Amino acid sequence: MQLAYAVPTVLLMAGLALKSPTIVRSWRDPNARATWLVLLFASAVFLSVSPASIHRINTVTGVANFAAPWAYSLLTLFCAACLNMIITWREEPTAARRRRIRLVWAIYLAAVVGLWGTFLMADVPVERVYDLDTYYAGTPWMREHIVLYLLGYLVSTLVSAWMIWTWLDRVHARWLKAGLVFLQAGYAFGIGFDISKLLAVGARWAGRDWDFLSTRVAPPFALLGATLVATGFILPVLGPFLQTWPREQATYWLLGPLKNAIRRVTPSAAKARVSRFAPLDLRLVRRQQQIHDGLLRLAPFFDHALYERVYRVAAAEHGETTARGVAGVIALHGAMTAYTDGTPRAGGTHPPQIGREVTDHLTAIAGALYRRRLVESVRRRATTESLSSHA
Repeated sequence: MQLAYAVPTVLLMAGLALKSPTIVRSWRDPNARATWLVLLFASAVFLSVSPASIHRINTVTGVANFAAPWAYSLLTLFCAACLNMIITWREEPTAARRRRIRLVWAIYLAAVVGLWGTFLMADVPVERVYDLDTYYAGTPWMREHIVLYLLGYLVSTLVSAWMIWTWLDRVHARWLKAGLVFLQAGYAFGIGFDISKLLAVGARWAGRDWDFLSTRVAPPFALLGATLVATGFILPVLGPFLQTWPREQATYWLLGPLKNAIRRVTPSAAKARVSRFAPLDLRLVRRQQQIHDGLLRLAPFFDHALYERVYRVAAAEHGETTARGVAGVIALHGAMTAYTDGTPRAGGTHPPQIGREVTDHLTAIAGALYRRRLVESVRRRATTESLSSHA
């Protein structure tokens, strides 16, 4: 049972940890705030609702069933955060949208106040970890407490599902649409959870025992539904990041040797380091800029004839990418040597520049730096061909 709660909790906490730096930097962005609140309250709910956590909360506070208003308040705030997120996604940033969001929070904060008020007035001396809702279904004020949180959750689920249903056909962004599908599935399970709980409570009012609906049927609905809902909110945020991050990270690592190879000619102003905790896209752009600044210094010393000769030799036996990479390595090495000697190439372009055959193939050139034997082999063949043509 504990594992069933642990898996979604770990996933949510991981999502919260991954997005927290971005959210801190972009707190003024309504999307960032809304995402953070959904992840925060979803994580807090899962941390609080497992049987072990419920008993621990009651024990630490010394109040029997204190975990009830605590967990139900977090669930209510999670409902508000979900509505907040959907409204933020659906509507343009206008005064009307801000009023709607404020109204949602006002209603659900009032519900939280109502939860604590009804709990304080209720007499619930016996701790119930698994069946609190049905055990106290007929207790004055606790009855209202239970109905309040269930109705608040049901209204949030139905309104959210309706808002998504009327909006889904107009959404074309792949990750957002996938997130909305997960949300719809999650809200369907959420409705199943709420109906199971309400039926069990209603049966108690009618003098019947349908407690199994509350203790056995509802929890799996709640776990799966909340996990799908949280996933639905995370996907549009983390999806594009997970799609681009591996490629950007690989490019960043691959360009490292090329940046180091021409570091000697890179202007000192371009060498200013960017914090390793800076966003990956910023660090990648910075590394690319450092390389381009170094290439500008090498432009007067770049031998285009050498590049073309090596490229022809390499292309005869290797693919386009490999040939471009090897030719770039050899030509840039020659340019570095000429730069050190202070002898610009005669008959160069005016103003001197390195063409797109180099700038468009930086990753291929960086990759060729790892293939020293191949580079030396092509260099020898190009030199032999050059000598033969002059003989």
